[in-house]
Amino acid sequence: MIRLPLQSATSASRRGRGRSRTAAPRRRTRPRPKRTLPRFTQQARILAIRLAWVAAISLVCYLVYIYGVAPYTSRWQALYGTETYPEGYSIRGIDISHHQGEIDWSKLAAAKIGDERVCFIFIKATEGKDFLDENFNDNFYWAREYGFLRGAYHYFKPLVPAALQAKYFLKQVHLEEGDLPPVLDIEETGGLAPEALRKAALTWLNAVEKRYGVPPIVYTNYKFKLDYLNTPEFERYPYWIAHYYVRSLSYQGPWKFWQHTDCGRLPGIREKVDFNIYNGSMYDLRRLCVE
Repeated sequence: MIRLPLQSATSASRRGRGRSRTAAPRRRTRPRPKRTLPRFTQQARILAIRLAWVAAISLVCYLVYIYGVAPYTSRWQALYGTETYPEGYSIRGIDISHHQGEIDWSKLAAAKIGDERVCFIFIKATEGKDFLDENFNDNFYWAREYGFLRGAYHYFKPLVPAALQAKYFLKQVHLEEGDLPPVLDIEETGGLAPEALRKAALTWLNAVEKRYGVPPIVYTNYKFKLDYLNTPEFERYPYWIAHYYVRSLSYQGPWKFWQHTDCGRLPGIREKVDFNIYNGSMYDLRRLCVE
């Protein structure tokens, strides 16, 4: 029996183990095959996604039209001079202030709204307790000279004492026989509670009616009227409703004047102007005036 040297045997053993390690093949994991949908299923899925996008875009376009386009269609027509004005009313008028600038009254006297001449004009006079429209006196004078039925209105400031506002209006405005009744233009609450606002408005109305002997006209939009001035004590005052770009009124109560657009154009006035109609006959309108 031949014995190998211990060192040599150990070295051989190490070499054997080394060969054993390197010789063993490594296990490789094969990638799992991707699951693919049948071609028909893939096409159906793509089609469904596209249809969903089309439906979403269509819905957005519909909502934009309903809430962003349709309510202003008449306004755009008015801006481009193609608005159809309310039918069935033959007595037409305007309201003006310094915003209309200097007016060529000779051209305005011959102007028409649709097929009708301008019949009446409301003119801004005062605001609050100390503001006089810079063009009021000229406008008020020339309106009468050119044969228009004229009226004057006061813009109401709720936080200013109503008695002081009435006093200032009566100081600046001197209506004559045949003029339209004075007008209270009330459009803001000033943070007042409805009852307080009504009380203030009635203070102005009572003071001015006492001077001229006719119930003043109340001007405001229909929502403001319903929310704040729709109590029985206001029923005796002629209502001038502001409601733009519609062919019929949503307000169901009685009314005398309707301001139906703020985009009117007329010869003699460079800027846009409010158009109005009177709900009644000329006989009724003259009976409404100051005696």
